[in-house]
Amino acid sequence: MIVYDGVKTKFMDDVRDNLICNKIYEQYQKYFGRTNEAQMKSWQNSMQYMRNILDSNDIPDNCGVAIEYNIPTTSKRIDFILTGFGNKNLKTVIIIELKQWSDCSSVESEDGIVVETYIGGGMRKTPHPSYQAMSYAAYIDNYNESAQNGKMNLVPCAFLHNYHFKENDPISAEQYRNYIEAAPMFGAEDFPKLREFITKHIKKGDDGKTIFEIEHGRFRPSKSLQDCLGSMLKGNQEFIMIDDQKVAFEIAMKTIKNAVAFNKKKVLVIEGGPGTGKSVLAINLLVELTRCNITSFYVTRNGTPRAVFKKKLKGDFRKEYIDSCFQNSGNFIDVEKNAIDSLIVDEAHRLTEKSGFMNNLGENQIKEIINASKCSIFFIDEDQRVTIKDIGTIDSIKKFADKLGAEYEKINLESQFRCNGSDGYLAWLNNLLDIKQTANFDDMDFKYDFKVFDDPNEMRKAIIEKNKVNNKSRIIAGYCWDWDKNNKDNTNFYDITIPKYQFGMSWNLGEDSQTWAVNQNSVNEAGCIHTCQGLEFDYVGVIIGNDMVYRNGKIITDVSKRAKTDQSIKGIRKLIDENPEEAEKLADRIIKNTYKVLMTRGMKGCYVFCTDEELKEYLKSRIPNNNN
Repeated sequence: MIVYDGVKTKFMDDVRDNLICNKIYEQYQKYFGRTNEAQMKSWQNSMQYMRNILDSNDIPDNCGVAIEYNIPTTSKRIDFILTGFGNKNLKTVIIIELKQWSDCSSVESEDGIVVETYIGGGMRKTPHPSYQAMSYAAYIDNYNESAQNGKMNLVPCAFLHNYHFKENDPISAEQYRNYIEAAPMFGAEDFPKLREFITKHIKKGDDGKTIFEIEHGRFRPSKSLQDCLGSMLKGNQEFIMIDDQKVAFEIAMKTIKNAVAFNKKKVLVIEGGPGTGKSVLAINLLVELTRCNITSFYVTRNGTPRAVFKKKLKGDFRKEYIDSCFQNSGNFIDVEKNAIDSLIVDEAHRLTEKSGFMNNLGENQIKEIINASKCSIFFIDEDQRVTIKDIGTIDSIKKFADKLGAEYEKINLESQFRCNGSDGYLAWLNNLLDIKQTANFDDMDFKYDFKVFDDPNEMRKAIIEKNKVNNKSRIIAGYCWDWDKNNKDNTNFYDITIPKYQFGMSWNLGEDSQTWAVNQNSVNEAGCIHTCQGLEFDYVGVIIGNDMVYRNGKIITDVSKRAKTDQSIKGIRKLIDENPEEAEKLADRIIKNTYKVLMTRGMKGCYVFCTDEELKEYLKSRIPNNNN
């Protein structure tokens, strides 16, 4: 979808006659709705600068111009595109990322792509402009059939027309060097250089025909991306499918292929508890579908699993070639019906109604995902809904499948691959936390290393010792302690404190929090529900806070003991005022689900410390005799 397109002379005339901003807005409003005054001013300023750049006889009058190209299947838009013919008459597409910035700071991050600048009324972290331009080019190259078959040369760059580069400028720091080489930056003094860059790549105009090909090209995965994804699994034994994972895989593949072949919308729900291999199956589906030339994306609301998978699956391929495979669940608001062959939605219980940072975009993520894809696969465990905003349920998925005319099917994953393969432990835990009414499993040997510690320091020592084996053991805690970001640079400051035992530990919520599960030295930081859900470890040490206690023969939850910085219960106060009984049930479910998730992250063992003495003694009493 392109908001504005034409050729150079038409664009120059529209800017000269002060028509360009209105023309852009007229189409933008049609496709995306209203925008703010800041965006209007941005168009007005940037297009004037681009007119000045193109005002050269060396740049063909009939080269194609496109503004605000919405990349299919995403919410991302390319600011400015120029097209024509380059050397050897090769179709050439210059992608220009436009920025109004006048200042910038570098930010240390895992992949070295983050900068900080003034955006939207405050200082915010955002991807480096060269990385943005480069990733957009890679996305089109990976998925646009016309770009693949037409042998297009995609050339990214960034134009910061208000930016005066300084000596040792943070935006040009060494950590960004590779991105800048792939997508050069041009600033306020670089108008001649940018013109030279354009004329180097575009020799003749194409009357905008290449833009038409990009706009109407079918999306499919490229051969290079297929090879890249295929190599991801080599040597990664954690992604091998066995038992009913393989059965579910075959059912899912058949469902997706039929949906694509017969253009028949389908929805498949795959339900499974913790450790049944939902994520393993999802990744394998992504790989196989890409090999079969079926456009597919791995989707989650929680960014942590995406970040960890990306880091785990690093190999001899470039980051931007894989980024596009892993999508946020809020990316499908404006995607046309059936634009994507398949969407693989992991952790579907975490989907929300609204999307965006302010939770003010879209209508319902379930509806938008089903609408956007010919076949949507939802991996779900309703007992892992851990925030008030989580609306992912089997009933709601079926409701939208029916509403959108999709064939609906549901299958179950039963085999247990976590918690030492023990179904007994999971049943015991459900019974213990009163999540599900099950038989009494106190006399069952669940063959799982479960221990309750009297001292949190001793539990930490045990986890640190386990972690020495392969960096796969972690401390995680209920969100009962605030995260004070103002003290993150103070090595003597601890978020989690238990004075009785002189215990202190910091949350993991730093710059690299999303890859905390696989980072070195993360055993010295505590994880929370938001950084460990959807992931697994060998051993976990779980700190249960005062939001869950034991009184008068029953486990009691208290939402008031949750940290004020915990966004998962945001809005609970209002619910309590409106409907206290319903709010209490919801809060109780969220807290118990949270601890069930935490206590099922360990494949080999779970160690527990309770801040409430009565709960500690109760848990000890419930451990089966042959597991003591």
